[in-house]
Amino acid sequence: MAEYSVLALLGEAGQNGMRMSELAQLRLMSSGGFTRLADRLERRGLIERRRSADDGRGFTAVLTKEGRALMRKAWRRQYGDLRRLFFDRLDDEQLRNLADVWARLDPDDEGVPKQGSSA
Repeated sequence: MAEYSVLALLGEAGQNGMRMSELAQLRLMSSGGFTRLADRLERRGLIERRRSADDGRGFTAVLTKEGRALMRKAWRRQYGDLRRLFFDRLDDEQLRNLADVWARLDPDDEGVPKQGSSA
């Protein structure tokens, strides 16, 4: 699961990738543990490490072509499973209600008062 989450973060980061230190922090891993994980992903041809363009000291990890292909396949499977197991079982009204709940739970939308709050 740790490998998938790192690949997913890199997939979301796009072509610029992410600094290795940031990935380790987001995954709550030690730098040594994360380096071993990155070594495995690099040996499998899924990521590439590049010297940071910002300061030249650190490294940035980016998905390779193979890594992007693997993530597209995983995401298609994940979306298909979600649709089959959950969304296809709900009618239009239930889907709208679910979307409303998710909108209320969005941590990036601080302007929407949460139910039961006085804000």
